[in-house]
Amino acid sequence: MAIDSPWSINPAADTITAKSAIEVATIVRSEHKEPIRRAIEKLLDVVFVGGWLARLCYPLGLQGSLSLVRYRISVDKPLPRPLTIAFASDFHAGPTTDAKLFDDLFGAIDLVAPDVLFLGGDFVSGHARHVTALAKRLERCRPPLGKFGVLGNHDLWADDSFICCALGGAGVIMLVNGNSALAAPFDMISVCGIDDPWSGAPDGAQAFKGGAPVRLFLTHSPDGLLAADGEHFDVAFAGHTHAGQIARRDGSPIILPDGPLCKIYPYGRFRLGNAASLIVSRGVGCSTLPFRIHADPELIVCELHNET
Repeated sequence: MAIDSPWSINPAADTITAKSAIEVATIVRSEHKEPIRRAIEKLLDVVFVGGWLARLCYPLGLQGSLSLVRYRISVDKPLPRPLTIAFASDFHAGPTTDAKLFDDLFGAIDLVAPDVLFLGGDFVSGHARHVTALAKRLERCRPPLGKFGVLGNHDLWADDSFICCALGGAGVIMLVNGNSALAAPFDMISVCGIDDPWSGAPDGAQAFKGGAPVRLFLTHSPDGLLAADGEHFDVAFAGHTHAGQIARRDGSPIILPDGPLCKIYPYGRFRLGNAASLIVSRGVGCSTLPFRIHADPELIVCELHNET
């Protein structure tokens, strides 16, 4: 059963523009009440003020080295040509992530020159104002078919309305239980995004309502599959797990976030029972602790093509 949502974006048209994303972001939700977690986030802002420890960790390689991970996925519907999707998640802009890592990320995106960019949420750690470090870089990043994002739990613990507005101003279409068709000639593809699976109010039925034949599902966490509730999609993109952020030498996570599907799908590509694929990103930034061990940040590049 789909989860009822008190706040969902239901575009009146098949495609929503950056302007409409900004207008939607002015809707104010009730503050998400996670007093302990919110207090921890504020404490991190104080302890790591200015990102001093992250700036020390980054040049020492303690925030990992950005890697480029490629996947090639076929769909059973006709496409005019292969579609190149860049996907990045879990940026955690703020005191635990050195902003130089974002320079590496967007430099890699420029080199890949994707058709479209997907953003998997957790844009900040701590105060919502930290999103400006991303917004400035996103404004200069202009893939021809646009930029689409969903919210993560850290965004709701901060101020999701502020974050949506800042990203909308940088041209990102934020999908909170809604979908948007890509521009022609890829208008047979819809990007369907849900609210954060646990801290938000995900509504899979609303997110997929009226979607095009090819559906790309954007969710912050693998647990978003639970909210999809049998809805058809071809490829799902998720983050949240950080691949543990601290892992063993072989890359196996030591600790993973709560949520049943985070344990089953910690990172990488998975084939689901409905013939769809799930891609889970290790993410980019650092949460709570300003370092990564054996869980390097990554940019995912997915090429979508016709079955041969």
